[in-house]
Amino acid sequence: MIVFPAVDIKGGKCVRLKQGLAHKETVFNESPVDAAKHWAARGARYLHVVDLDGAFDGHPANWRLIHDICHSVDIPVQLGGGIRDIATAKAYVEAGVSRLIIGTMALENPELFGELCAALPGKIGVSLDAVDGNLKTRGWVEDAGMTVFDVLPRLEEQGAQFIIYTDISRDGMQSGANVPALKALCEASSLPVIAAGGVASLDDIQNLSPLCKIGLEGAISGKAIYEGTLDLEAANEWIDSRSGE
Repeated sequence: MIVFPAVDIKGGKCVRLKQGLAHKETVFNESPVDAAKHWAARGARYLHVVDLDGAFDGHPANWRLIHDICHSVDIPVQLGGGIRDIATAKAYVEAGVSRLIIGTMALENPELFGELCAALPGKIGVSLDAVDGNLKTRGWVEDAGMTVFDVLPRLEEQGAQFIIYTDISRDGMQSGANVPALKALCEASSLPVIAAGGVASLDDIQNLSPLCKIGLEGAISGKAIYEGTLDLEAANEWIDSRSGE
């Protein structure tokens, strides 16, 4: 199980949003690069980076910062936010990003998404962001008009490599992960699943751990690890202690 520290970039700073709302932000670090270095030094095994400006505006806004993050740490980086065409995706991979997370394109332009998976095989995952199972797009501000389970078969067929499931109502709220929804998704999908939204403490990591047997790859944590309610090093120690089970 991997705990992914989140480095969310908005206005050139490392921030967290409450329930994805642009006006409810907290700045955790003036430098996203410094934030990335901090988590790498604390034992992070993978970084989860989001270009929030790109997600809201529909085009990449922080390419240089993301390039610098990739070249400042020796752990892999996954990236989402504003990737709406193949040229942008390829540019990020060339900048050092290990794998890409697609949201809006995967839901609104299935043909282009299929072309992207073919162009960058093994590097494309999908962010399924939902409220009560109903998907949102364009930085969580528009209804997609479909559910998670409506789109899963197509995404698998087109070549998606992993799924990130965000319970938007819990994002930034530290209210605990939505274990039943994640269990249902793991059971329905052949793809690895990453949990996001509500992961607040070691208890949440422990509650999610049994799902690793049915396809959970890990959990993303932002506010909790920045504010200290989840200790990344303690979480990794606990995960390592269970590795033989």
